[in-house]
Amino acid sequence: MTVSTHVLDASAGQPADGVAVSLSFAALPGGWVPVDSGETDADGRHRFGAVTEPGTYRLVFGTGAYFVSRDVAAFYPEVTITFTVTDPGAHYHVPLLLSPFAYSTYRGS
Repeated sequence: MTVSTHVLDASAGQPADGVAVSLSFAALPGGWVPVDSGETDADGRHRFGAVTEPGTYRLVFGTGAYFVSRDVAAFYPEVTITFTVTDPGAHYHVPLLLSPFAYSTYRGS
């Protein structure tokens, strides 16, 4: 299974480049285990290199730092998206539509 994301800055009408993002795995009973991290490219995309197994994962986006770097006041210092992986052969794409005071997400393709 592989994971990727695409961050779009709805307030600017463009991809959000340079957003720090990390992927972690829920290890029971101990908490979250880091899997991989990076930042979005000029097109707002990041594909994690780690091959993962079924289970519960979370993406944490450094949205506060992204907006600070653009001198934009924002409400959310980070956005966390938790999702469940059931198909070990599938690709999971998790987009984030971002603005300073709101965000949305969905399972992409």
